[in-house]
Amino acid sequence: MPGTWLTETGAHAIGFFEIGVSYHSKPSPFNRGFHTNGDTRMPRQAPPAPDPDDAGPSKTRRKHEMHALQDLGEALIALDPQRLAVLDLPERLVDAIVEARGIRAHEGRRRQIQFIGKLMRTVNPVPVRAAIELWTSGSDAERVLFAQLERWRERVLADDTGVDALVLEFPDADRVKLAALVRDARVERARGGPPHRYRELFRMLKSIVGAPPRPADPA
Repeated sequence: MPGTWLTETGAHAIGFFEIGVSYHSKPSPFNRGFHTNGDTRMPRQAPPAPDPDDAGPSKTRRKHEMHALQDLGEALIALDPQRLAVLDLPERLVDAIVEARGIRAHEGRRRQIQFIGKLMRTVNPVPVRAAIELWTSGSDAERVLFAQLERWRERVLADDTGVDALVLEFPDADRVKLAALVRDARVERARGGPPHRYRELFRMLKSIVGAPPRPADPA
């Protein structure tokens, strides 16, 4: 029957094609990339070659920046607590630095420094490095000024006579604003809160004590 003849012919054709694919000694243009043994799946595609510009310099730069922040964190750990308070650092970072000072185990300290390095990503490191360099290798005049500011801050926080003495020596100082900030810093210290007003007081003293002298009035 015609239908039977077509079916048998198709079966023979299919069988011949399967044999040709299964037992062909060399890949032909028709089956190159296909699995043999009757597997007619799509050819496997090789993954695209990585772009050398994506992983090379950028990865190296990130690693360098990470180590630089960790080195800066170690410098902050070694910093005097009063000087650390001057820097306008996030409270969580300051807490991590203080905690690192009490860690003696090498591995625990290493992990804490890594954590500090991660927290440092949210901080602009430029002014922090500048302050540390000033304290470690600044000019004699700069170190003297810093020590003078620290003494004035402790003096005005001690009692109101310190505020009076400061205004007497620096008449351009705004006594009302200074007294209000000193009061807030005292409350902050008594409550054991973050030293925001303490740092602000230092900056205000720097603007007063470190300001250039006002020119004398003409006679």
